[in-house]
Amino acid sequence: MDVTLILSLVAIAVLLVLSGFFSGSETALTAVSRARIDHLARRGNRRARIVSRLSADKNQFIGAVLLGNNLVNIFASALATSLFIGFFGDAGVFYATIVMTALVLIFAEILPKSYAIQKADRTALALAPLLGPLVTLLAPLTRGLQAIVRLTLRLFGAAGGEAPILTAAEDIRSAIDLHTREGHMVKHERDMLGGILDLAHVELDEIMVHRKNMTTISADEPSSRIVEQVLESPFTRIPLWRDDPDNIVGVLHAKNLLRALSNHEGDLDDLDIGAVSSEPWFVPETTSLHEQLLAFRARHIHFALVVDEYGAIMGLVTLEDILEEIVGDIVDEHDVKASGVRAEADGSYVVDGAMTIRDLNRMLDWNLPDEEAATIAGLVIYNAAVIPVEGQIFTFYGYTFVILKRQRNQIVALKVTPPGPEQTA
Repeated sequence: MDVTLILSLVAIAVLLVLSGFFSGSETALTAVSRARIDHLARRGNRRARIVSRLSADKNQFIGAVLLGNNLVNIFASALATSLFIGFFGDAGVFYATIVMTALVLIFAEILPKSYAIQKADRTALALAPLLGPLVTLLAPLTRGLQAIVRLTLRLFGAAGGEAPILTAAEDIRSAIDLHTREGHMVKHERDMLGGILDLAHVELDEIMVHRKNMTTISADEPSSRIVEQVLESPFTRIPLWRDDPDNIVGVLHAKNLLRALSNHEGDLDDLDIGAVSSEPWFVPETTSLHEQLLAFRARHIHFALVVDEYGAIMGLVTLEDILEEIVGDIVDEHDVKASGVRAEADGSYVVDGAMTIRDLNRMLDWNLPDEEAATIAGLVIYNAAVIPVEGQIFTFYGYTFVILKRQRNQIVALKVTPPGPEQTA
């Protein structure tokens, strides 16, 4: 066999290997886990540091890879065309195109990219010692090419940086959802991590205990009666009001009251409840959970009263309420557990109207919107634009709502039927 022919075939084979190297490198560096690489780099892994540096400047890396890939592909195609023309004449161009397209597609594209996408981290770390010097070597050429590209884009009015598609929080949330779908994370863990990410976006009015459900005590009552009500209550902190329930004058802590009782001698009615109670802390309803959590930590207080823009009492919030948004309901020996949801045999659910949409979505993996209303009853009223009567049926967002019970203007209970599989597909 002719030595020239052998050398040409060997050269084509080497060029195809190099093309596969460039294709696999591009896929591996694009699909690599940045979190794992960063972890390895911080632990002193030299290859991980190279990968991290290349990932930080993807334009230069991709430019170098594309430059090298195109050079070897064009060179391999030119050699193959020359060989086939020698054997078949002008028809060799056609044969060379068919053969090289198949070889490049299979061995220089599909095969290396398939492997790299399956083992992105391992491939990136293995190729890092070669990629680092290569990108540095080709840097002058890639910078020149990037300058030409930027100039061309500027001429067509397409210059300028593009905002990232996902924020950091959205990126993390997408990764959490992906791992949950793949079975690497249980639902409770997903809800906890999602709750942490939601702290900056959820406001107090969405999780607070509404004023109608608050336990309060009139400061005008005799001290003995106040002590009796505190002992009967399951709560350790109780707001005190004077003259009007909206006029909160203090917060009575059961532990402080017990200390005062321990030191008090004589008639209970002589006990100064005002001296035992602490000053109330009022916070706006638009405060985010993240801001309120930081405020609780800074002030060493676990209880706050929520007010609207006019200063009217809307409800109360505790540190436990915020923690429950992360870890789920916290029930102690004095709490009465009531989920507010009961599954029916037909696939529907009987839901307490006061249940929050966030809790319902987390409990049943639904996706009802909570931008315009905090509770499921509020969502129905908002979309219906009327106060429904018992027996009325509404359909919003693919869900069917049946009003089961109403007291005055409040929806107490309703039946919710989620969309079927064919509707959610």
